[in-house]
Amino acid sequence: MSNSSSHVMSSMFPARITRLGELSYNLWWSWNHEAQSLFTMLDARLWERTHHNPVKFLRTLLPQRLQAAAQDQTFLRLYDKVLRDFDLYMQNGDKSWYTRTHPDLQNETIAYFSAEFGLHECLPIYSGGLGILSGDHCKEASDLALPFIGVGFLYPQGYFHQYISPDGWQTAAYPRLDLSSVPAIPARTPDGKEIIIHVELNGQVVHAKIWQIKVGRTTLLLMDTDVESNAPELRDLFGRLYGGDQRVRISQEIVLGIGGVRALRAMNINPTVWHMNEGHCAFLVLERAREMMQEGASFAEASEAIRADTVFTTHTPVAAGHDEFPFQLMDEYFFHFREQLGLDREEFLSLARHDQPWGPTFSMTILALRMSGRHNGVSKLHGEVSRKMWSFLWPEKPASETPISHITNGIHTPTWLAPELLQLYDRYLQPDWIERIDDPQTWAGIKEIPDELLWNTHQHLKRELLDFVRRGRQEEWSHRESSSSQILASGTLLDPDILTIGFARRFATYKRATLIFRDANRLKHILSNSERPVQIIFAGKAHPQDEGGKRLIQQIYGFAQDSGFAGRIVFVDNYDIALGRQLVQGVDVWLNNPRPPREASGTSGQKAALNGVLNLSILDGWWCEGYNGHNGWGFGEDREYPSEDAQDAADSTALYTLLEEEVVPLYYARNFSGYSHAWVAYMKEAICSAAPQFSTARMIKEYTTRLYVPAMLKKGWE
Repeated sequence: MSNSSSHVMSSMFPARITRLGELSYNLWWSWNHEAQSLFTMLDARLWERTHHNPVKFLRTLLPQRLQAAAQDQTFLRLYDKVLRDFDLYMQNGDKSWYTRTHPDLQNETIAYFSAEFGLHECLPIYSGGLGILSGDHCKEASDLALPFIGVGFLYPQGYFHQYISPDGWQTAAYPRLDLSSVPAIPARTPDGKEIIIHVELNGQVVHAKIWQIKVGRTTLLLMDTDVESNAPELRDLFGRLYGGDQRVRISQEIVLGIGGVRALRAMNINPTVWHMNEGHCAFLVLERAREMMQEGASFAEASEAIRADTVFTTHTPVAAGHDEFPFQLMDEYFFHFREQLGLDREEFLSLARHDQPWGPTFSMTILALRMSGRHNGVSKLHGEVSRKMWSFLWPEKPASETPISHITNGIHTPTWLAPELLQLYDRYLQPDWIERIDDPQTWAGIKEIPDELLWNTHQHLKRELLDFVRRGRQEEWSHRESSSSQILASGTLLDPDILTIGFARRFATYKRATLIFRDANRLKHILSNSERPVQIIFAGKAHPQDEGGKRLIQQIYGFAQDSGFAGRIVFVDNYDIALGRQLVQGVDVWLNNPRPPREASGTSGQKAALNGVLNLSILDGWWCEGYNGHNGWGFGEDREYPSEDAQDAADSTALYTLLEEEVVPLYYARNFSGYSHAWVAYMKEAICSAAPQFSTARMIKEYTTRLYVPAMLKKGWE
């Protein structure tokens, strides 16, 4: 067994299948359906109960099952194929896109810092779109064999587990993550000692243990402060993602940025490119400046060198999404650190000063923009919004020339494509299509798939989704009593023959989850039409401190329990990657109606389109680029409204009209074979238009060509 799977002892496995442990510790399995099939063949029910966590699964599995598998020729054939594919993948990095296009840059290293990484449901250290994007970024970096390493936190309590009370109120639980039963191993020195770094935090020293997670060819270094050498309050301080007040937030971001640099140094990794994914990690530039000044550079020289090799991606046009700290807090936490930078108080605070109506603050986004040489938003529209938003930092330039570009987000195709569709695409696309995902010509064969076959495949995925929802609710009923209204809201009446709309995302108020309920009577008429009925599945979490988001969930839960909606509204709790996969693969329509232009990009609709699900969305974020009139529907006018209420009235009316006059009639325009030819044509166009353009294959190639390679080639201070 390899070192990467040292937590699973070799003695657990018969010799013939001993590499199961090694496989379980590399998340390559999470985007390889045949690898996942190995685990389900061993015990499908246990695989579900362990939340698709292969390490926990193998630790829990009865030894007799392993012994039987070692004698099962069907299992062994698949085992041999999976391990052969895994070895080829790991060993063939020299044949990758990056190696072919940049053979002279093989010894460079890109360090990618993010506060969260959404890799798989068995590692709940993500909260939403930022984390999912980070996880997909790492997977595609592996596929393209970039010299890439991720840096972040391994939160022992992760993000919260959501429960909905009988009155519809969201409650949060924080089950502790058993780090011995997840695909992570402690980083060690050559002599076997665990690597611990330390950071000064307002007069205290906090220690962080470094964990490694293998994501194909890519490695993540994740810090964990739940170590015995820390005081109890420090151990708890870093237990949860986005928990606590501003003191907790600044403490976490100090350890993420400053500690992250020290973690790389402790691992003897010296990056040539530093990528800050959002402003949470921006303190890393201060640590790098301190290092350079210890070697004799001035702060000005260090700053110039840092800007030359540092990339910054901003992800939100919403002001509340940009972390800012009061000067008093910065004085407390950085008094000694700024002395090491040779800066007085005013010089230090001016690095990120943001004058607000309530007083000046220290903005992490401004620090990141000022101390990086290349900056980007995450869609074309978001780039435009960001240039206006931050133009005051470049007063000598017109707002349109603010040096913030854009690289539109994409999704990691193998992660989000349904296995059944993968098999279908394998039949109708060229044999090497998976290597050419970002080439539009790759997808021409989609048009050759027989309409009835694509429709039936989607109907199968819809039935799987509805079964998934029912199973989850039945398990919930077995643990607590449920009223008849709760059972009505649970999804028991969902019908695979009915047009099914999905709405699943973080429940921030600007996403307007309840927009479709603005005229409840009109909606009831749409949903309860006896000839052309419609049903809607909702899912999503509100931030634990977002009372407005929680009220939106409560309102939807109330509608779901209203008998007037006849069981056609369902709210599914504890939205995570597993549920997200089922939804984007199984619904017919993906609804999205944020208040423009506050959706920076969004990627859930991209995942839906990849699976032939049609987007019904406000023209915001990525959909401004993706909508072509034949692959879904767009609504919302690009104009000023006298009030938000007026905007909501106009947008909800447009939504109802689209449903009544276009979406519902198209879905039910069925032929003698029981499907709508016109609907399937839209499905095929959705796949062909979205799959190449909104893939991480295209996205990472853009990051590499436009940002990473220029940063590598521009020498910094030495």
